[in-house]
Amino acid sequence: MEVIEYSVVEMNDPTGILEGKRYEFRIYVKFDEEDELYTEEGTGIRAIYVMNGANEKIASYHLFDRSTESRLEFALDEEEEVALAEFCKDQLTD
Repeated sequence: MEVIEYSVVEMNDPTGILEGKRYEFRIYVKFDEEDELYTEEGTGIRAIYVMNGANEKIASYHLFDRSTESRLEFALDEEEEVALAEFCKDQLTD
């Protein structure tokens, strides 16, 4: 999984109910051709990353086809989920 482009936006909670800060990442990645998630146009990941003191994590994510924006019913494997969380954290701490 190779990140080729990304954007991040801080999400606003007008109710004040949610603790900490939340960020929406749209990450465009390229998978190896042998991977079931491979598409010629690339695959996107929409991830919600939460920062609440020392508790930082991916709250949710889903994959989508970059060309159509349609949701893919696949999940990342454990190593890819760890890499995704590290990527999000690194972008927010730079």
